[in-house]
Amino acid sequence: MNVLKAPQDKVFAVFQAVSGIVERRHTVPILANVLIRKMGHAVQLTTSDGEIQIRTTTELGGDAGEFATTVGARKLIDILKTVPGEQTVSLEGAQGRVVLKAGKSRFTLQTLPAQDFPLVQESPAFGPAFSVPQKTLKHLLGQVSFAMAVQDIRYYLNGILFVAEGTSLSLVATDGHRLAFGSAELGAEVPRQEVILPRKTVLELQRLLSDSDEPISLQFAPNQAKFSFAGLEFVTKLVEGKFPDYNRVIPRNHQNQITLGRVPLLASLQRTAIMTSDKFKGVRLTIEPGSLRVAASNAEQEEAMDELDIDYAGDSIEIGFNVTYLIDALGNMGQEMVRIALADGSSSALFTIPDDAHFKYVVMPMRI
Repeated sequence: MNVLKAPQDKVFAVFQAVSGIVERRHTVPILANVLIRKMGHAVQLTTSDGEIQIRTTTELGGDAGEFATTVGARKLIDILKTVPGEQTVSLEGAQGRVVLKAGKSRFTLQTLPAQDFPLVQESPAFGPAFSVPQKTLKHLLGQVSFAMAVQDIRYYLNGILFVAEGTSLSLVATDGHRLAFGSAELGAEVPRQEVILPRKTVLELQRLLSDSDEPISLQFAPNQAKFSFAGLEFVTKLVEGKFPDYNRVIPRNHQNQITLGRVPLLASLQRTAIMTSDKFKGVRLTIEPGSLRVAASNAEQEEAMDELDIDYAGDSIEIGFNVTYLIDALGNMGQEMVRIALADGSSSALFTIPDDAHFKYVVMPMRI
């Protein structure tokens, strides 16, 4: 049976959309495959890693009818990558094999039975769906995802907290040293819901979301989240555990505030960072009326010093930071100006965007 017959660019785009979560080597071999199901004229593709499942249904030509099989996802992608964009690709299924044809090329691939593919059981208890434009969620994820922990034993930090309440959606990420908060307005009111999305889910959503006004629908259950957008249905397991109370972490009334150009500050930190030691990424900021000095030194007694003119008339403060945490945040912001609020040399600093209450970044000081 001819399962699909369509131009390479169309086939490749559909398979690539669902294949990001597939691990090349999986303890359950069939999870390295994509489940291909032909239903009438439509083709449904499903992939899973046991915790996340992505499914899309589309029309890619071929014969109408019923057929199902599973094929190695990465191998299929690798083959499709090498086929020219305008060439027609066909996939035919017969006797436990599938044959992929493109031009004068022909690939025979082994399959595993479709009925053995473990589908993720969807929760019966999803809350009400709400939606935001794809570009809004992509922007929010970009604002906070860099602050997620990586393989922390506090497993609830290896992801992003989503809080939907009233007419706002807030995303929070922290690794215990810094915290990023981003929020956006929703078109409608929603009941309070709070879930932690795993790191892998976050990275995959960032890969799949586009900068379009097309909506993405979100639904949360006690142990799952579901996203529907661009013809994809994305179901993921959640991280269990209690996320830290981020409202207690965000400073409210730091008196000393500096507003300066984001790009000059980022450039200054990048220059100074060259002189920090690999292990100890400390920089010292000295803030005085009219000037901000950035200094660093390393074990070889090499030093760097950089100075920026600033509009500031507050207290003199000397404070140390891990320079990577500052560069990450400034590099992820697109705005021209940044505001830094400080209390003293031993309290955390708050980075915000002037006239924008939707983004906050808190970074703990470092003893230097």
